[in-house]
Amino acid sequence: MNRYPFEYEHNKPFLQQVGEWIADVFYDILPEAGFEVRDEQIYMAFQLERAFAEKQTIFAEAGVGTGKTLVYLLYAICYARYTRKPAIIACADESLIEQLVKPEGDLAKLAKHLTLAIDARLGKSQDRYLCLVKLDNARSDYEDVDLYKSLYEDLPAFVNKNEGMQAFYAYGDRKQYPHLNDNQWDRVSWDSFQDCFVCDKRHRCGQTLSREHYRQSTDLIICSHDFYMEHVWTYEGRKREGQLPLLPDHSAVVFDEGHLLESAAQKALTYKLKHNVFEELITRLLKNEIRETLAVLIDEAIERSESLFELLERHSQSIPGSDRKQIIIDDRLLQEVALFRKVLDGIEEELVFESELYTLNDYQLRIVEEHLEMMQKALSLFQHSRSLICWVTDSSTGLTLVIMPKAVKEVLQERVFALNIPIVFSSATLSVGGSFDYLAYSLGIENYLSFSVESPYEYNNQMEVIAPSWTKGASFEEKMAAAVRMLARTEGRALVLFPSREELQAFKEAISHFKECGSMRIGFEGDREISDLISTFQQDETSILCAVTLWEGLDIPGPSLSNVIVWSLPFPPQDPVFMARRQEADSPYEEVDLPYMLLRLKQGIGRLIRSREDSGIISILSKEIHEDAHLRVLVQGLLPQGVDLKDE
Repeated sequence: MNRYPFEYEHNKPFLQQVGEWIADVFYDILPEAGFEVRDEQIYMAFQLERAFAEKQTIFAEAGVGTGKTLVYLLYAICYARYTRKPAIIACADESLIEQLVKPEGDLAKLAKHLTLAIDARLGKSQDRYLCLVKLDNARSDYEDVDLYKSLYEDLPAFVNKNEGMQAFYAYGDRKQYPHLNDNQWDRVSWDSFQDCFVCDKRHRCGQTLSREHYRQSTDLIICSHDFYMEHVWTYEGRKREGQLPLLPDHSAVVFDEGHLLESAAQKALTYKLKHNVFEELITRLLKNEIRETLAVLIDEAIERSESLFELLERHSQSIPGSDRKQIIIDDRLLQEVALFRKVLDGIEEELVFESELYTLNDYQLRIVEEHLEMMQKALSLFQHSRSLICWVTDSSTGLTLVIMPKAVKEVLQERVFALNIPIVFSSATLSVGGSFDYLAYSLGIENYLSFSVESPYEYNNQMEVIAPSWTKGASFEEKMAAAVRMLARTEGRALVLFPSREELQAFKEAISHFKECGSMRIGFEGDREISDLISTFQQDETSILCAVTLWEGLDIPGPSLSNVIVWSLPFPPQDPVFMARRQEADSPYEEVDLPYMLLRLKQGIGRLIRSREDSGIISILSKEIHEDAHLRVLVQGLLPQGVDLKDE
């Protein structure tokens, strides 16, 4: 069987042959199957050929309908086969992954119309998998016990057997439990405080089995930005611990919706500390034969940890609209951190002596040492650095201290952009004022290629954009009435986008009181697994989908999405991350809030028209548009040429 989808000639440059074949695909093969010829695709193909040939980073900014996904998939597949290493397609989130691999998605189209067997496997984030330990705990808890008992009983037979596995398969993916709401799933899914390295169930865990599966891919591994950055951040640590990296060696990376990579990098580089996790880990040493001096230090460390987290509780204050609490740092708090670190120093010194006595299990000792090293780094940064963002979150298992870097470009420069492989950033929104320098600077990219192509659609004939006027200052009641009016106009068929979960929840509670919507079927993000909600929305033409995270990437052509309602302008939340960015800005509104909002709004507007046959309305429920003339001009500037923002 031919390794490439074309006859390879050894005397010609490989990527030149790829480019010629891709031109044939877009000019001849796909048009014969009913696809239209798109000059934007051909132009993009020539640009990507250079990036792959020179192993460069490229910003590929292409509007809706340009077919950019098909282009980068074809190059990635061919290049993976040429190098015999899979290419990574990193999407902004899990819902975008599902859009790519769904039965009617781009991978399926290529496989069907090019008669191309594509080995594409999913590398999903760890928190998308069931945790057997947490499931055991949930079965004996007080809430939804029958539900979790049912999950346990439905596990594959090999999970709870002690004998060797004769046959096994991956299981435990979030998608397999669509009926669970987000809160129910959080109680049984993996989280960063699960100590997988010493878990006795790890070799029968669905996450472990899925990892063995996707590592064998020959063409593509599809994952999220978060997962790719977790791979980057844990690469060295996992090698030190004798573990395989999360992802195998790869030939190229495509960052779909690449403008969101910085936030994923910050999230991956975050340190999280929790008292009960530290206590459980450090007390393992007490089960061994250790010297009294170490035992005394362990007891003191537990007391210091408890004292520190009690003080953090008193030094934190709630932020409206956020589950994150701001930390008020003062000398008393920094002194407590210093005292705790001093005890940890003592434990680390004692462990050096203990390791020479060989009384401790080597593997257990390495796990404890890694955790202590992580804590020392995190607490040192907390003490001395002004380039960090800190907050705490609360849960039933106690307080969590989160420490996040403000700038991540040094890590990205060293561990991503210095790999000498092709890297593609793909999105409809990568440039600011026609320049890619802002994104390149924030990510630490010094040399890059770039191009921009506009969408080919005739938006002036396909899209209507409305900004309802208000008599009571856009009160909640007024906005509900306007939303109901718009939903009735299209008889459902609507995506309602909210900037926050609190606003979605308020809408959810109020909509049931409007008889005009009594027969409408409405799905709410958080009630079920997100890809299941999206699939239902697409198949049930007159249904409604209400979401917080679907401003980007949602691709539903046809009448099922004929109406996009923007509940309010998506300004960034009042949480520690954006509070820190505002503090550093000379003009917080112009430098932080406004660019974030405009970019997100442009992405939300882009959900409506996904094909030449699509048409519909967009309603922006905002009072600011009517009060701020400059803001209205900026919003108008986001709209495609020929489309005007109209007052209702």
